[in-house]
This record gives sequence, C-alpha cells and structure tokens, in this order.
Amino acid sequence: MRASGLLAVGSDRVRGTAERREAPGARRDVREKRHDRPLWVEEPARRRRLPDPVRTAAVRAVLIIALTLIQAMVAFLCTMAGSWPAFPMVISSVVSTIVATWSVLDVWVTRQVWNQRHGVVSIPSSTARALRRERRRARRQARATGRAPERIPGRGGAGQLSHP
Repeated sequence: MRASGLLAVGSDRVRGTAERREAPGARRDVREKRHDRPLWVEEPARRRRLPDPVRTAAVRAVLIIALTLIQAMVAFLCTMAGSWPAFPMVISSVVSTIVATWSVLDVWVTRQVWNQRHGVVSIPSSTARALRRERRRARRQARATGRAPERIPGRGGAGQLSHP
C-alpha cells in the first residue's frame, strides 16, 4: 500500500511540474508534435547488401557453425559425465568441424566467383573502360579512312559475280 501511495504521489508531482511549465494551449501543441514526428528515420546503408548467392552461403555457414558449437558442447559435457555417447559425439564433432570449415570456405569462394562474374563497379575501372572504347573507335575510324583511298571506285563486290 505504501508503494502505491508513493507512485501516486510521484505521478502527481510529475503532472504538477508539467502543468506549471506549460500553458494549457501549449500542451496541445506538444501532443500534436509527438504525432507528427516519425517513428524512425531511414538512413542510407553504410555497405551494400550482399548478393543473394553469397548471403545464402553465409546463412548456411552460420547455421552449420551454430550446430557445430552446440554439438561440441554436448560432446564435452558427455565426456565430463563419462556417459556412453561421449565417443560418438566427439567423432561427430570433429566431422562437423570439418563441415563448418568447408562452409566458411564456401562463402569465400561464392563471393569471389560472384565478383568475377558480375564485376565490382568502381569508378576508375569504368572510366578506363570508357577511355578504351573511345580509343578503339578512333582506331577503327582511322583504319576506315585510310582504306577508303585505296579502294577503286566502281569496283566493288556488290552485284558482280566474277572479276574480268
């Protein structure tokens, strides 16, 4: 009973100080401001999202590692208790550790393969690529203009089946 009395006194005290600070009309403004304020503010991600195959491999690796840790803990506890499943659990823990290592390597390999197939967009390489395209176009045009005077006008392969 005493605790509820303190809570009631404390809440009255808080209400009293709030009413003293603000006028009744200002109190409505505070309520309206609370409703206008968004629940959260979206911020741009610091890093890009992982590609789907890489994310799938990473989730698979995390699940396998979690199960391996649980299995290792059970094997340890069975060994400490001296129960009969201790030996099979230790053997299976070793095997699952190898599988967990393989799954982590799978994440790394999947990421590397994805990067090689889809490329990583970076400004310097894309700029260099555009410059290379422009140089190729210029070379082709130079070759085409260099060949034009060598050709004999009126002697083309179009419409002529054999040369006289």
